[in-house]
This record gives sequence, C-alpha cells and structure tokens, in this order.
Amino acid sequence: MGRVVKKPEERKSEIVAAACQLFLSKGYDSTTMKDVMVELNIAKGTIYHYFRSKEELLEAVILSVAEEEFLRLKKIFDDSNGTALERVRHLVIAGSGRHGDGHDEIIEHLHRVDNAGMHVRLLAQLVTMQAPLYAELFTQGCKEGVFTTSCPLEAAEFLLSGIQFLVDQGIYPWTDEQLLRRWKAFPALIESILQAPAGSFQFLHEIIPDG
Repeated sequence: MGRVVKKPEERKSEIVAAACQLFLSKGYDSTTMKDVMVELNIAKGTIYHYFRSKEELLEAVILSVAEEEFLRLKKIFDDSNGTALERVRHLVIAGSGRHGDGHDEIIEHLHRVDNAGMHVRLLAQLVTMQAPLYAELFTQGCKEGVFTTSCPLEAAEFLLSGIQFLVDQGIYPWTDEQLLRRWKAFPALIESILQAPAGSFQFLHEIIPDG
C-alpha cells in the first residue's frame, strides 16, 4: 500500500494541532520547530513550507484556538432569542468557562508562567472576535430602550478586555480578595457604562467565585 499523501489544509491543521499541544505542555519558549517536526515525523522543508517561523506558527495556533471558542459562542448567540438583557445573560454565562466546554486543559496550561505571552495574545484575539457579538446585543438593547451608548463595539471591547485582565490569574496572581471585590463591583460598573437600569447585570453574581 502506498504512502497516503495528505491535502495541504489537512497537513497544515495537523501541524497547528501538534504545535498547540507542544506549546502548552512544554511552553512556547521551550518548544522548537524541530520538536514539532519530530512529533509529526515530517521534514524540515514540510513545516517551513507552511510556516516561515515559530512566531508565525504561534499566530496560527492562537487563531485556531480563538476561532474554536468563537464558533462555540457564535452558535449560542445565533440560537438565543429574547430581549437584549436575556441574550447577554445567556452569552456571558455560556462564556464563563464553567460548562465543561473542553477548554479546561488549555486554560490550565495557559496559566503556566512560561505560557504567559501566548495567553495574553490569545485573550486579545478572543476580545477582538467576541466583541462584535456583544456590540450587536448592546445595539439591540439601545433599540429596546434599556441601554444607551453611541459606541457599542468600543463599549464591548472595553468591558471584555477590562474584566478579562482584572480576573484572570493566568495574567497576574490576583488574590481571592481582589477577585471577589472586583466581581461584586462589575454589575454596577457595566450598568453605568451602558446606562442600564439598576440591577440589570446582577446575574453576574451567579458566576462570581466563592472566594
């Protein structure tokens, strides 16, 4: 039986998947392009045909992980109905990471110190991709008269990036006291930014860590 020749996209995806596992398990800085080649038993020319550098391969890994998470949330977004507040609540809780979505292992590895750079870049990519979903819901809320903002996309980017940075212990080892203090303040802060009725975002307390 002859050797199976993989299609370019299949080979590229295979390289990205292998690199992702190696970056997470060994750390990005400790992983070499040769490690990926050995893992897949491919030639140097093969890997460099698709990725000119480890940096370029990292970008592909980050995009792949971010797209997978985005597609998961996009399906939830598309399937949701109701008022803007109801849909925001549904999307926030779905994206809180407490629903066995298969990303626990990735998150655990990203919290390692040697994966800090990869972690921050992934979070930036996630904010960029997910913000338009929230912006659409903020726009819906403005039409319904429950939100008031002239810049829904920027509001979404500001809120997502701010909250992510201030609660993610993979970025900085925040104490439980710091995390709980911020979680308790977030509902009022979000309501202020969106000029939403008081209590609109109290549902966030459902996903506040126990501390």
